Amino acid sequence: MARMTSLNKISHEEVREFRAAVADAIPLPPKPVRRTPKPKPHARFTRAAVHEILVESLSGLPDPSEPLIGDGLFYAKPGVQDRVLRKLRRGHFSVGAELDLHGLRSEDARLALAEFLQQARGGRVRCVCIIHGKGYRSGPRGPVLKQKLNGWLRQHDGVMAFCSARPADGGTGAVYVLLSGR
Repeated sequence: MARMTSLNKISHEEVREFRAAVADAIPLPPKPVRRTPKPKPHARFTRAAVHEILVESLSGLPDPSEPLIGDGLFYAKPGVQDRVLRKLRRGHFSVGAELDLHGLRSEDARLALAEFLQQARGGRVRCVCIIHGKGYRSGPRGPVLKQKLNGWLRQHDGVMAFCSARPADGGTGAVYVLLSGR
């Protein structure tokens, strides 16, 4: 039986003994190379094309059959659990991004909203806060941006639910928006 030595100190004699012991060994055949199919390419859109699609999706006006009742906003797509809605209303979701639309014209606000939602979803942000203001300077028309935002958010595919924020975060002048994970 061969004696054990440390790995760092192998003598020439031990190397000869090892080579003699494995001289009759036959190498294993190489493993066959498994080829995985290439994934099918997805439709690729340029950043500008995606932005244009999002802006276009937010171009409609609020649905007149959904008038604003009171000061608060609230919307949930079918299937959103009541427990999730309660958490959203109470401000229990961590707000990952915020957009302030104060003082913007409607068209500028729509463009800013489209870009903001695109970036938030791309960054996998789950909940955002959008400040639209209370419309004090809108006169008898009421809060114009608030009404338009209500319609735009309802139309956006990525919006699962939204509701007016807690007073500490802007109250009825802001909304928490819950975005889908897709």
